[in-house]
Amino acid sequence: MAVTSRTMHTGRRIWSRNRQVPRAMHALLYGAALISGALVVYALVGALIGRINVLIDDIRYGYPRTMHVQAFVGHGEAAGQPTHLIAMNLDRQVVVLELPGGDPSRVRSITGPYLFGADEHLTPVIIGLSDVDGDALLDLLLDIRRERIVYLNRDGEFRLPTPAEQARLIASALP
Repeated sequence: MAVTSRTMHTGRRIWSRNRQVPRAMHALLYGAALISGALVVYALVGALIGRINVLIDDIRYGYPRTMHVQAFVGHGEAAGQPTHLIAMNLDRQVVVLELPGGDPSRVRSITGPYLFGADEHLTPVIIGLSDVDGDALLDLLLDIRRERIVYLNRDGEFRLPTPAEQARLIASALP
């Protein structure tokens, strides 16, 4: 085979003329690796914070999520013992047990809402007592995921408000 020309093409591209292209590709890959690493760290920190929150709720409310309170609400407290209220999230079903006057033989059950969604069996039910309708009797308040449910204290038991009572409560809450 005879060589007829001095320049030979090997099929490879020679980068000697423009050295900026490999540096630009290197910077792009470096930036992509940094962004990917930041996303992985963000996901791991988010998962860790979520797990820590569940552990804190396990310590605070137990499993199943339970909270209780004692107060004088006017239900069978002639013996001087306060009424004991226990709010529980039993596998997504909210249940409140009332022991009037602390007497377990007269326990009453109040069925609350059913909770829908992922990990709702881990949602704590926060129980509170406050006079929301101005009748000098403490009413039962349940706080579940930034939502408040009011049970009015009427005739020696807690019950949901009627539509007329609910309209009055909403009107009195507005400024």
